[in-house]
Amino acid sequence: MTTQLPVFRLLLAIGAGLVLTGLPAPSRAQNIVVMVNGDPITDFDIEQRSKLDQLTTQKTPSRQDVINSLIDDKVKLKEGKKYGVDPGISDINQSYEAMAQRMRISPEQLTKSLEVKGVRPETLKGRMKSEMVWTSLVRGRFKEKLMVGERDVAQAVQAQTGDKLQIEGTEYKMQPIVLIVPRGSSQAFLETRQKEAEGYRSRVGSCEEANSLFRSTPNATIRDTVTKTTADLPEALRKVLDDTQIGHMTAPEVTKAGIEMVVLCSRKPTTIDTPKKREVREKMYSEKYEKTQKAYLDDLRKAAMIEYRNR
Repeated sequence: MTTQLPVFRLLLAIGAGLVLTGLPAPSRAQNIVVMVNGDPITDFDIEQRSKLDQLTTQKTPSRQDVINSLIDDKVKLKEGKKYGVDPGISDINQSYEAMAQRMRISPEQLTKSLEVKGVRPETLKGRMKSEMVWTSLVRGRFKEKLMVGERDVAQAVQAQTGDKLQIEGTEYKMQPIVLIVPRGSSQAFLETRQKEAEGYRSRVGSCEEANSLFRSTPNATIRDTVTKTTADLPEALRKVLDDTQIGHMTAPEVTKAGIEMVVLCSRKPTTIDTPKKREVREKMYSEKYEKTQKAYLDDLRKAAMIEYRNR
């Protein structure tokens, strides 16, 4: 059984193949080859997936590998429906359009590039849906199992490099606030809004007070809490936040959105990842994910009703 390639590989492969040559229209043979839980896989499905895989890998896949891949899709989609994970047409089309956008072409151009290679766009969309469902299922059902412990990461980094494992830093929790200034407003109006901002600053002593005030203030908005560490912020902003009392607001600044301030909800010591630590964590997560999803898929295939008709 072959492991399916991620959709982003399709993006790269299709993007590289945009200089197209005409090919004959694909055969639409509907001869059933396999039934998977009562759902058919036809010769045409196999032909289409073969062309898509060939476009992706620049290699001709074996017929059985393609059949296995299609069987995997069927059992994944059935499992998704069991848990209510079933992306609709609009979700799939949105992902398809996003792929085209990343390639800097229109969805229509992406469709044409596939069709000239003999691949129906529905074939790619079906593959995308299967991967969307599967990723959501695995991450949702095995969230705790996939967690990577910080101690394990630190030990792996130390074993590999002996590098310093942690760098001390600060974690800031804050909420941005905007007093709206319409485009084209006069200087006098801007100055009035700045005075209002200073007045609000003197009244706020906690994030709770800021939320109560700005959620009911016309032409003002308070956004959701944002968490940043020392590594995320420029030095000048770090100094401003370090000099701001907890629960108070930073000095107002004029931006494109209007008059902006930040209410500082908390500030506490934390540790910051080194690049090596992030790399090790991502690798450990990927290994856990691959092992977990493979075992999950193996169990689903064993429980599936798979009936070969014409091989």
